[in-house]
Amino acid sequence: MSYYLALLLVFAGLGFSIIAFWMFLQIRKEENIKKALAMPFKEEYRSYLNKTAHYPKLCPEDKEKIEHSIMLFTHTKEFIGASIEVNAEMKVIIAFYACLLLLHKTQTNCYDNLKTIIVYPSAVAFENINAANGIYTKEKFLIDGQSANDTVIIVWHDAKKEAYHLRQDNVIVHEFAHEIDFMDGEIDGVPPIEKSKYNEWTNVLFHDYKKLSDVVLKNREWGKYKLLGSYAATNEAEFFAVVSERFFETPQSLKKHFPELYEELKSFYNIDTASLLHS
Repeated sequence: MSYYLALLLVFAGLGFSIIAFWMFLQIRKEENIKKALAMPFKEEYRSYLNKTAHYPKLCPEDKEKIEHSIMLFTHTKEFIGASIEVNAEMKVIIAFYACLLLLHKTQTNCYDNLKTIIVYPSAVAFENINAANGIYTKEKFLIDGQSANDTVIIVWHDAKKEAYHLRQDNVIVHEFAHEIDFMDGEIDGVPPIEKSKYNEWTNVLFHDYKKLSDVVLKNREWGKYKLLGSYAATNEAEFFAVVSERFFETPQSLKKHFPELYEELKSFYNIDTASLLHS
């Protein structure tokens, strides 16, 4: 047997092994999905959901749909507790708000590329090293959530309060809005949308983003932009995540002060949150 033929057989065998392993993972994934969807939704889970502002307002069809999504989400993602034991309440509430964002979207599964959710009990301190002109400085900052690659970090202390009481903020909505933003391969404030709606989306959102950035820079005449807050001016991606929070948490205020922005989010998420929470 010649050297090149032997090398070819080695690569062919390696390729076959990779394909076989990939097929094994796909079969296992499909089995997990079938198993999750076949499991009954416990009344214990509904007791958590009924304490939220959104679940009790959903129609029966949407409740059934999101319950299926929750089961799928909790059984296909890995939940890891950092100095805390992850319980059913944490899984169900995080899954609920994550899947609420996609409730009326066309995706069958919630966040196919997401693998891990790390839950911390309280705010997490991270250290960032900055370098300027050869001088290195360390900066510590606290976060209550983060989305990166295939992992989402949630701080339960804040998430629980925001899940059970309507506020301006909702860290779960915020971080999963980032996940949605990244579904097209870029985290830039433009989630996967139809090409025909792209120009309108960017015109409306980036107009308000630029106006907010100007207000934050001058730190005066906040007016209606106080509703969005300074963090939304960090960049376009954070703006989308923050306005998604307002869309689900304070939709009446968002609709009143930013009607065009509200309509864009309503069209994208395909849900009228102002009417939902008003009913």
